[in-house]
Amino acid sequence: MSQVPAALAGTPILVLKEGSTRSKGKEAQRNNFMAAKTIAEVVKSSLGPRGMDKMLVDSLGDITITNDGATILKEMEVEHPAAKLMVEVAKATDQEVGDGTTSAVILAGELLRKAEELLDMDVHPTIIAEGYRTAANKAIEILREIAVKVDPKDKEMLKKIAITSLVSKLVKENSGQLADLVVDAVLKVTTEQDGKLVARIDDIKVEKKAGGSIAETQLIEGIAIDKEVVHSGMPKRVQNAKIALISSPLEIEKTEFDAKINIERPEQIKEFLDEEQRILKEMVDKIKATGANVVLCQKGIDDVAQYYLAKAGILAVRRVKESDMEKASKATGARIVSTLDELSPADLGEAELVEERKLGEDKWLFIEKCKNPHSVTLLIRGGTEKVVDETDRALHDSISVVKDVVMNPYIVAGGGAPEVELALRIRDFSEKVPGKEQLAVRKFAEALEVIPSILAETSGMDPIDTLAELRRVHENGKKWVGVNVVQRKISDMWEENVIEPMVVKQQIIKSASEAASMIIRIDDIIAAGKPKEKPSAPKPPEEGGAGPSEFE
Repeated sequence: MSQVPAALAGTPILVLKEGSTRSKGKEAQRNNFMAAKTIAEVVKSSLGPRGMDKMLVDSLGDITITNDGATILKEMEVEHPAAKLMVEVAKATDQEVGDGTTSAVILAGELLRKAEELLDMDVHPTIIAEGYRTAANKAIEILREIAVKVDPKDKEMLKKIAITSLVSKLVKENSGQLADLVVDAVLKVTTEQDGKLVARIDDIKVEKKAGGSIAETQLIEGIAIDKEVVHSGMPKRVQNAKIALISSPLEIEKTEFDAKINIERPEQIKEFLDEEQRILKEMVDKIKATGANVVLCQKGIDDVAQYYLAKAGILAVRRVKESDMEKASKATGARIVSTLDELSPADLGEAELVEERKLGEDKWLFIEKCKNPHSVTLLIRGGTEKVVDETDRALHDSISVVKDVVMNPYIVAGGGAPEVELALRIRDFSEKVPGKEQLAVRKFAEALEVIPSILAETSGMDPIDTLAELRRVHENGKKWVGVNVVQRKISDMWEENVIEPMVVKQQIIKSASEAASMIIRIDDIIAAGKPKEKPSAPKPPEEGGAGPSEFE
């Protein structure tokens, strides 16, 4: 509880709420730096193809095994406010470019480590933050200079980018096959808008099913839905399918107001039921009249309607998710109709094959070989649930980097090569920066070298010797030489086909420098006290007794 002595009466004035805590000055800074650096330390060992995985166990005992930075930090449930800022860095990087989350957190942690050294030299936090901002802007400028423009539809180049992302994951043994699937999936959903290519990850539906092996993962040029055909009498396989997408129920809808029907003679019951059947048959006849032989219904389908659909030879599934309906619409070209009166032959979608198949113990509906699908499905298989989940995370990163290059076709080599080149050039640039800000710019250059240093460390190489050798080679103009983690040596990463999108590197620098600058400028932490739980009031004794009964 903070107290400010009153000038006259000598009684304290309460400024903060009871239970609040406050730390300020160097103590607050050190606490924040320590928390943020601890987060960077946690993910450090998971960087690169030889990085280690983390096993995270939540409060319910559920296990997650991954080396994906964003997933590790999300599952950790951190408490410290500065540590939460680091989690935000990973989240923002993941949402923006889909990859590079571990690098962003490591770089932010290293920038704070270097800032501590500057604070010990009595450099003001604001000057450090300004120096970092200057260096980050220069780094992005240099990055754009050294990046190479490519054809955004060059499958071979896109495959190299996808493989680079996948080899640092659990699925590296299958990276070649999965990269082909990823590139095909992204190019299938890529469209041109205002002269620019646009690829939406949301149009790639990722479905997971444990069983089989990762090698059995497949791309479906259409959609796979975790639903089975509603009636045993319906066909299980339809070729040259004409697909109707209906968002209203194929049932007799109940009225919103209460109604009573007075039945005076037995025949009226039959008439009532016959009328219901007639309405349902009319619904099915409307569908049949359009030429549809497959129906995806977002709501329920009445048993009688199921019978008439089966009799008409129409395959139907019910209670399909809205998101699946939208993807089916994009894949087949069908229009989702809200009432059957609207349904016409022009609203139907097309697919060469619609088939119900058994996956493990479940039955799934596959809509395949659509002519020009703007939505596709990646069906992930794997030995266990954990393998399937990690493959899903790996494919998310891989799809993201391919999408990044399709939409922004500039690339750089990997293996820490761009970071060493940027560090070299920013050191030269720092000579032109006036005052103490120059020190911050130089520290930024040193911090960038943490990426190749950790890559060397995780692969069993000596990080100091490796870094010294990399600096020497880059000074001689070889800008793409980096850490070859697989062969444990330094080599030209461009020739090794280790390629990354420029926008990922750009986002890493932006996110890390902004987060570090924000934490550096904090000199006061005021934390509210946790609300106390009110004790529950004792229940009054029941009437007729003096207190609790002997049976309680």
